[in-house]
Amino acid sequence: MEPPLFPRESGQFVAERSQDVFVEEEGVQKVAELLCALLGSDELCASGWKKANPLAPAPTSDQAFNWVFVVDTMNFSFWPDEETRQCEVTFRGVTHTGYMTLCAAITRAIEEGVPITDPKFFSQMTVDELAHILRSDNETSMPMIQERHQVLTEGGRVLLQHGGSFRSFISRAGNDARKMVELVVEKIPSYRDEAVYQGKRISLYKRAQILVADYWAVAAARGDADFVNIDWLTMFADYRVPQALVYLGALRYSDALTRTLKSGELLPPGDRREVEIRACSIWAVERIKSRLAELARQRGSGGCGVNSALIDFYLWPYAKKHHREMAHIPVHHTRCVYY
Repeated sequence: MEPPLFPRESGQFVAERSQDVFVEEEGVQKVAELLCALLGSDELCASGWKKANPLAPAPTSDQAFNWVFVVDTMNFSFWPDEETRQCEVTFRGVTHTGYMTLCAAITRAIEEGVPITDPKFFSQMTVDELAHILRSDNETSMPMIQERHQVLTEGGRVLLQHGGSFRSFISRAGNDARKMVELVVEKIPSYRDEAVYQGKRISLYKRAQILVADYWAVAAARGDADFVNIDWLTMFADYRVPQALVYLGALRYSDALTRTLKSGELLPPGDRREVEIRACSIWAVERIKSRLAELARQRGSGGCGVNSALIDFYLWPYAKKHHREMAHIPVHHTRCVYY
């Protein structure tokens, strides 16, 4: 079987053929200018990872790497069936929703003495044990507990087969980001985020790429970021970043797609429209990265050194921060383990 296109090539392939999602160069320029003003700041720096992940263990702790693996392995599908009924986790006096409920729940478990970052534990944990760890403060449970249990125990068994920790497992790929993604996708089935678009196998690899990017960011925060091919990573195609790209004008949805999303229609995994939203988001960020590099050169900054992962690390919190201003832009919904 022919291997799938890698995410960057997949993004370009889909963007050149897309029927309902379009990359807008005027918006691409706008986002590039926004980011250019932030060059050199912590907001576009891998070593700022701890600031962006305040619930994670200190990056100097080896536990941080396994924490990243546990969280990224279960990093999917947090949106509620009803917007007014969200899973909530209150931790250290702050009530969290969405993805942050997972981060809060895992760190809460650590403080309660549960060895949730130990593959020997989470490879054999029961569904009930995981449900207790991920328990909500209200009557709305975190979605897809069975699926989260399946992918986490599966991932834990893989780590035990390859050294017993995420760091020992990923070190098999050296410090090569591309090889790391390939290793994760090869060994752990739940990370194989692939689809078929107009007869071509493509890949989006949201969780595999963010897993490698988070590993790199923790290493950078430790002062050990001597990685190669980090620029090979693309953005991490999910729900919120596409919404931010539409809001900023770098993406445009057709009227038909906008109506469909506003109606609340669930898009099945692999649906043409779902693939176009995610793949065109990848290509939009690639265009932003290219324009940002041009702007940096024009302004005498040399190579700006900002890759697609760092752009994503900026856009996701941006989307959360500006969610009220962006509320008129519909977010697509697809239930799956890939994002």
